[in-house]
Amino acid sequence: MFARRTRPMPHLPALLLCLLVTQAAAAQTYSMYVANESDDTVMLVEFNGTDIFVTDTIQVGRIHTEIEGPHGLTVDPERNSLFVSIAHGQPNGSVVRYSTEDHHVLGAATLGLFPASMAISPHTGLLYVVNFNLHGDPEPSTVSVVDPDVMIEVGQVATGIMPHGSAFGSGGTRHYSVAMMDHALVELDALNLRVLRKIPLGMGTKPTWVVLHPRRPLAYVAGNGSDQILIVNTQNGTVSEEIPAPGSPYNLAVSPDGATLVVTLKRAQAVGIIDLTTNTERARISTSSPIPHGVTVSPDHTYAFVTSEGVGAAPGTVDVVHLASATHVASTQAGQQTGGIAFWKIED
Repeated sequence: MFARRTRPMPHLPALLLCLLVTQAAAAQTYSMYVANESDDTVMLVEFNGTDIFVTDTIQVGRIHTEIEGPHGLTVDPERNSLFVSIAHGQPNGSVVRYSTEDHHVLGAATLGLFPASMAISPHTGLLYVVNFNLHGDPEPSTVSVVDPDVMIEVGQVATGIMPHGSAFGSGGTRHYSVAMMDHALVELDALNLRVLRKIPLGMGTKPTWVVLHPRRPLAYVAGNGSDQILIVNTQNGTVSEEIPAPGSPYNLAVSPDGATLVVTLKRAQAVGIIDLTTNTERARISTSSPIPHGVTVSPDHTYAFVTSEGVGAAPGTVDVVHLASATHVASTQAGQQTGGIAFWKIED
């Protein structure tokens, strides 16, 4: 006879808390947009607390004989407009503004080579788009500054080789991006459109993304080449700490309460959850398809939504991760090479 094994009882208070949070969230609908770079579509995706599904598809691009590559996404603070960067053009890319009400085009502006990530300053109201520039010899590229009301580029600021990521500090007067091949974090004066500092991150870092803490003067940088998350003190311009993140960290999102950092790990086919109280990874969750790319955290800091590109002709996916319990709760297929993601709204 074999002795019967008994399973340890779960920690009941934590289990009940997660259950209550899940039940409360189930009454809400979370809406976001995702970009499918290899089929020229942007999809509206909704999660009802249990299931996630695509509710609308926007065809983007103007050159019907080639793939133009929607890459980066952002939604304006009023949630009335969606901005999509179109990576390829003749020769330059562009950014297109869509109405979130009915998805018709409101305007477009031509930018630089391979426009990618973007963000809107809460101070100036302008849109700052990095021109990643995958074409030709490595040379310094730029951040394009666009007036979103009239969709006109008002300036370009040279930053570094292969800039990526686009984020603001809480005041909206300092813009941050990374220069992937310069291994640096670039701080831009968003008012006067000039580079203030290039903060070295170390050779081999190959940074791919930056996010800012909502209350503290800290920037978190994905060191894709060094398997680290670098914490940069934006007051003195130095790297204050390095968090191990094996698996090629690519994109980052910080929860609005500043408690959690979520990182996509391309090589590891996973998403990492980092506790910003201890600066340690407390959980790692596998994604439903290869090459995790983008991530956003819901404003109520309950869920992380993660895109994965997929491989070849296989469709990409969007996964939902419950942050408190560090569990994968839902996923849906999207288009081909699903990458950029932008949260839109929560509705009861």
